[in-house]
Amino acid sequence: MLIAVDKVRAAAGDRKREYRVEELAEAAGITTRTLRFYRERKLLQPPRKEGRIAWYGEEHLARLRMIGELLERGHTLGGIAELIGAGESGRDVAELIGLEAAIVAPWSDETPVRLDWEELKTAFGDQLTEENTAESIAQGYITVEEDGITHVSRRLMDATTELVAEGVPLAAVLDASRRTREHVDAIAEIFIDVVSEHLLSALSADTPLPPGEAARLTERIMRVRPLARTVADAQFALAMDRRVHAEYDQLLRQRRENGSEAEADDGGSEA
Repeated sequence: MLIAVDKVRAAAGDRKREYRVEELAEAAGITTRTLRFYRERKLLQPPRKEGRIAWYGEEHLARLRMIGELLERGHTLGGIAELIGAGESGRDVAELIGLEAAIVAPWSDETPVRLDWEELKTAFGDQLTEENTAESIAQGYITVEEDGITHVSRRLMDATTELVAEGVPLAAVLDASRRTREHVDAIAEIFIDVVSEHLLSALSADTPLPPGEAARLTERIMRVRPLARTVADAQFALAMDRRVHAEYDQLLRQRRENGSEAEADDGGSEA
């Protein structure tokens, strides 16, 4: 008798938890109306029917929690439906979400910095003009508030103030920033083209990704991201070497030419 009871208890423990509509909605933190709306939009898989009662399982709860997480990330219901449809076509939804996160994850780790007007006047003096402020806003680096500004990058702000302290006009720093941004945007475009063509071309195909391919692409993206920064840093350093040597050689030639002209002039005067 005791053995039979134990078997019944074990079977009950092995059985997965099931929910009625109201119970599932409460567990997911949504209303029953929202739950039914998700069903109508094909976002939720059909329940198990037992007579007129619909029973939902843990997989339904997991799906609802995933939908809530995606909505918090800014996805639309249409986009979520596409992801879920892809998962049900052989692609794993979690892997697709991980791939998307790897692709759109921020590359920069810049920390914003806030300065009041007194700090800005101390740093820039009479160079804190309307024109320079407007240029900074146009480049998207600062937002102006009543009692100061917020810069998107502490490192860039520190570099700007130090360059001005060394004698470089603020207007010249902003001009260099604008021209540099044009070039780095072009560099970023090159890397995007390379990655899109050689690593992510499968995403633009009409056929579904094979099982596990999204996870493999995610790993490749995570390995390539630091390599792109390494290439850009190395190329910039090598370009600086070339330009500095070229500029210095030109400066020496000018000094020699000026010295030769000065000696010629002295010789003519003595004559």
